[in-house]
Amino acid sequence: MKSFSQQPEFLFFAQHGWSDNGNDISRLAQALVSDKTLIFAPSLGLLRTYWRIESLIEQVANLAREQIAQYPEVPLKIMGHSMGGLIWLEVLNRHPQWWQKIHSLVVIGSPIGGADLARIIDPLGIGIGIAKDLGKNRRAIAEKIAQKIPTLCIASDLGNGSDGMVNLATTKFAHSQFVCVDRIPHAHLKCHLSLVPIIQQFWSNPQITSLKSDLATTVIRRLQRIPGMTDASYRYLERSQIARQLPQGIVIRTSKNLAGITHVFVTDNNKQCLYAGYVGWLHIFDLQKALKKLEQSNFEK
Repeated sequence: MKSFSQQPEFLFFAQHGWSDNGNDISRLAQALVSDKTLIFAPSLGLLRTYWRIESLIEQVANLAREQIAQYPEVPLKIMGHSMGGLIWLEVLNRHPQWWQKIHSLVVIGSPIGGADLARIIDPLGIGIGIAKDLGKNRRAIAEKIAQKIPTLCIASDLGNGSDGMVNLATTKFAHSQFVCVDRIPHAHLKCHLSLVPIIQQFWSNPQITSLKSDLATTVIRRLQRIPGMTDASYRYLERSQIARQLPQGIVIRTSKNLAGITHVFVTDNNKQCLYAGYVGWLHIFDLQKALKKLEQSNFEK
């Protein structure tokens, strides 16, 4: 970490995610900024990332608190990869008094709506290691913050709407700018240099994005509010059948497997998948009820 004889231009907090340390994301941070920025990329302890997120949140919050006290007039830039983005959402949610100091927030490959893999490991949220924390839906928190802090969300698609670890659907949330890059595995996103111009362009004109009101977005948001809905990849789209046809070429498709899991897909008139999710048998009635309401909604033709 550099020492400064005078005030830095920015404080830049770059946070690694699960089963990782700060080395790689620190290299990305250094590629992004000049020597006028003070970088903090703390390693939280690899083994500690397997247990609970609470102590990690407090560790990051304490570091931020110390640096804000030392540089009270210096604005902050924040970047988090995967669980690192979730940690910072929790920190900011608990410290709204810092929001006015923050220039921007960048989350990279972060499962904002909850990681489907974590929910498979801990489907009832009873607390199996870090799975309970990674499976939590933080979309409401993210959207509240993104209405006040310019936020960029970066995700990658290796095919079927996933970066191999985190799916596209769970990274998206309202009021953030969204950029999808191609063919970068989840673990490589934390240090891939192709992200540098994307982030720097966002920083040059950070803005808060208005809430979209198109039909597809409306339908997706309603589906995501169904109890038990888990954002997923597009992997099983080809097995699905049409369940509802809506105006503007929007189609809802479903498929059910032998375990009682029902996958739901939203496609456009080009048959491009816009959303994928699933519910277990406990919430199949909630899904059917929601689909019926969507069909009866008075959408404009």
